[in-house]
This record gives sequence, structure tokens and C-alpha cells, in this order.
Amino acid sequence: MKLIISLVGIAALSFVTSALGQEEQTTSPTGEEKASATVEETPTPSPEEKTATTPAGQAAAQKKEKPATTAPQKAPSSAPAARGTKMSAEATLKDNENRWSAAIAKHDTVTIESMAAADFVGVSSKGKVQNRRAMLADVKGDKDTYTSAKAEKLAVHMYGSGVAVVVGMSNQKGSGKDGKAFDRTYRFTDTWIDRGGSWQCVASQGTLVSQK
Repeated sequence: MKLIISLVGIAALSFVTSALGQEEQTTSPTGEEKASATVEETPTPSPEEKTATTPAGQAAAQKKEKPATTAPQKAPSSAPAARGTKMSAEATLKDNENRWSAAIAKHDTVTIESMAAADFVGVSSKGKVQNRRAMLADVKGDKDTYTSAKAEKLAVHMYGSGVAVVVGMSNQKGSGKDGKAFDRTYRFTDTWIDRGGSWQCVASQGTLVSQK
């Protein structure tokens, strides 16, 4: 009787063991399939993407994308400006000489006074030393009648930016108080100084070189 019970127990145990084994085989593939279905594969970044995501890579990328700066342009030379200033002074002084000659023909002491310095000193064609007042008195008291008076062959010599010497010729035509015609040519030297932006004649000397 005990033998029969033992055999029955062994058979029952074998049946249970076999059933459990089959159940594990049935559920295992499904579990593996479910696990494989829910887990997404993460793509492996390329070496370039890895470099770009790091701080050093980002800095390198920004440096690469930064546009190249243009080289600073060389400042223009100031030589043309200096030459232009010199030419402007020359033109102004030549214009002053022409105005002075024209003023002599008109006995216009106002124009000459505006260009002659208060400390002017001159030597007339007769060798007479004159200050501004004496020189203007000669222009005003002149009895000659002029048909033309002009400055010619003007040469301006600059000494720095505010001092100049003008050498030239002055030709005067007309008639004297006695009615006789004259044609006189003088050579003169005038010294000019720029005072407060205005050129003033501080010294003058004239010599009669031709008279007809």
C-alpha cells in the first residue's frame, strides 16, 4: 500500500514539474519580445556630432563660423592737405598784391590800409623810409591819373605757415599832372605775416627799373 502511494506521489510531482516547465517556455519568448519592443535603440553619435556637443567643440564651431575681419585701411596721407593749404596762401597773397596795385590807380587808401599792418615799414622808390601813415598819405596825395596798374611775375616764398615774402613787378600806365603820358615798371619785395587768419603786409620796398 505504501508503495502505491509513493508511486502516485512521484507521478503527481512529475506532472506538476512538467507543467511548470511548459508554462515558462510559453511565457519567456513573449516577455523577451515585449522587452525588445519597448526599448528603443539610441543612435551612436558620429565623431563630428560628439565634438560639436562638447564646450570645446562648440567654441571651435563658433570660431569657424565667425567671419574674417577686414584689415584696417591705411589712413590717407596728410601731404595733399598741406600742399592745398600752401597753394591757398599763395593765391591769397597774389590776390592781395593785385588789389594793392589796383587801389593805387584809384587812390583807394581804405583798401591798402586794410592790408598794411599797423607796424608797417616801407622804403619807397625814391629811397624814403615810411610808416603806414606816411605811405597812405603818398597814395592819397598822388596827382597822377592811371589808365592801368597791375602786378606781374609774382613769386611767393613761404617761411613756415604764417610768413611769406612776395617778389614781383608792378606796371603803371597813365598821365602825370602835367598831362604827359608815362609807362613805369617797379620791382618790389613785400613781407606778409598771417595775423589771426588775415595776411598783413609788414614791410615793403620798391625800385623803379623802367620808365617811358
